[in-house]
Amino acid sequence: MRRRQLLGRLIALGLTIGVILGLSALRPTPAQAKTSQAVTWYRQWQKAYVGGKTQKYVRMNDGNGATTVVSESQGYGMLAAVLAAKKGVKSHTTFNQFYRYYRAHRISKQNPLMCWQQTKKNGKLTSVGSQRNSATDGDLDIAYALILADRQWGSKKTNYKAGARAILKAIKKSEINSTTKLPLMGNWATNSYDRSKLRTSDLMTGYFKTFAKFTGDKSWNTVAKRSQKLVKKLSARHKTGSFPDFIRVTGAKLKLTTVRAYQIESATDNQYGYNACRVPWRLAQTYKLTKDGTTKKALKKQLKFFNRKQRLTAGYTLGGKAVNNYTNPAFTAPAKYGAQVLKQTSLKRKLSRQLPTKIQKKSYFGATIQVLTALQ
Repeated sequence: MRRRQLLGRLIALGLTIGVILGLSALRPTPAQAKTSQAVTWYRQWQKAYVGGKTQKYVRMNDGNGATTVVSESQGYGMLAAVLAAKKGVKSHTTFNQFYRYYRAHRISKQNPLMCWQQTKKNGKLTSVGSQRNSATDGDLDIAYALILADRQWGSKKTNYKAGARAILKAIKKSEINSTTKLPLMGNWATNSYDRSKLRTSDLMTGYFKTFAKFTGDKSWNTVAKRSQKLVKKLSARHKTGSFPDFIRVTGAKLKLTTVRAYQIESATDNQYGYNACRVPWRLAQTYKLTKDGTTKKALKKQLKFFNRKQRLTAGYTLGGKAVNNYTNPAFTAPAKYGAQVLKQTSLKRKLSRQLPTKIQKKSYFGATIQVLTALQ
């Protein structure tokens, strides 16, 4: 009798433990929840912004006018596809379709830099006139995505390694300033004035160090070192630690000259605007890859400024005054990613609450950056 009672109790205990363990297994861990959200956002983004069949592209015109693609959006698409693969998404075919589109819109077979813009006319996406020039930021992301693709899938069937080496050789030749050793804005920057212009979000030191290791070309380490020197200079200029969208840089000593509004692209040329909003993401990306102290210090300074804001709005003067009263994921997501990388949990939570729960359908730039930072 006692044996039966004991056996019954053991069976009951075993069933209880089994139920508890089963429920625990069903409950997603924080890491699983994060991955699930990133993948959900990636699929929503695909549906809203990715077009094409055998050659896929990322639309950036938000439904206004003719379909438009830029090298920036294509670089983002390739990057998103390979990062999604790391999260378990079967995105190899999608990546290859993005890659085909890039290859179809290189400046030429001899020059693998991508034409910076294509517009659909008579059912065909084409580049005309100055659209056949390049934009450095797009080419840098394309090169890095190809390196990640080689790591993820290898280069036996599709030679990502050769593609990465080819575009990196072209970037070094046509998109790096031979004096400052910093990124130019594109291959069109040939006179001394244009060669002094710099998009601060192009200071992707983590990329440059990765390129050096991948190619065995130590000159990329020089680009990384010079970029870090400029990051330090830019960070020290203002209490906010914010970078302007653009700056002019000349000489081996990296002399800085402030630009005026509309001098290069828009009213925010000399503000923390829709170019520089990517800087916290790029700094966090670099720190994750290199654990560099200069990067960490610059990112911490920016996060300190963001943490003082109850709500992070879309754009600030370098002194810290808000220039708009609305939010945009293009500003919120990079700051949140920076907080995540530096393990500033309370700031990360605050900024997470400011992000849309679903990917916005007509906000290419903000939506894409939200997806990319979530996938990393």
